[in-house]
Amino acid sequence: MEHPILFISLILDKMGLPVPHTIVGHTLLEKLCVPYMTYTWLVMAFLIIVPKLTMGKLEIVPGSGQNFWEVIISGLMDTFEESLGEKGAKMLYPMMATFALYIVIANMIGLIPGFMSPTSNWNITLAMTLIVWVTHHFLGFRTHGIKYYKHFMGPVPAIAPFMFLLELISNFARILSLSMRLFGNIVAKEILLAVLFMLAGAYFAPLPILCLGVLVSLVQAAVFVLLSVSYCAQAMEPAH
Repeated sequence: MEHPILFISLILDKMGLPVPHTIVGHTLLEKLCVPYMTYTWLVMAFLIIVPKLTMGKLEIVPGSGQNFWEVIISGLMDTFEESLGEKGAKMLYPMMATFALYIVIANMIGLIPGFMSPTSNWNITLAMTLIVWVTHHFLGFRTHGIKYYKHFMGPVPAIAPFMFLLELISNFARILSLSMRLFGNIVAKEILLAVLFMLAGAYFAPLPILCLGVLVSLVQAAVFVLLSVSYCAQAMEPAH
């Protein structure tokens, strides 16, 4: 959901750039300046600048900033290794860790009045889902070759045609379920916060929902990434 006054809209206006009032503008420049795109760039800038500022140079005896990022990085690696193994985790780590950090920040930035979560727009969640969907099937074919089709045939040859159809529907349903789960939860969070801010003011009344919003932001990021890792792990494991 977009708040009535968007922080980015004020910046675009001062810069003389178009401030579209619809989800998709008419010109290419307006499409590049729609809120979910500009807030995506804001999140990207945050993820580039903040680690640089908090870590500085890597030290043998790490400071608090380096300690924080080492905990995040090693924690994500340990989580991925549980499903993918060491080799698979190292291969997929750049993509999955980027998704994890991006989704957490993108979800939580919408808790600030005047800001919006890019993940509250289906274009963002669908794009990430399509990347995951294509990647896990690519890994399946790369690992097993043409024999990857066995993942869709089931364990009993007699029901293979039925299982193939079922698995095909199930795989395409992942696109809808993975993208809509993240999109729907973040939209619901932003709508609830917007209503509370209008009805109860911007002070202590919305505080419990803000705390719940932080929890929802973290949980939904974890769900998206863990399901993505699970899909990739299933595609690379031998068919039963």
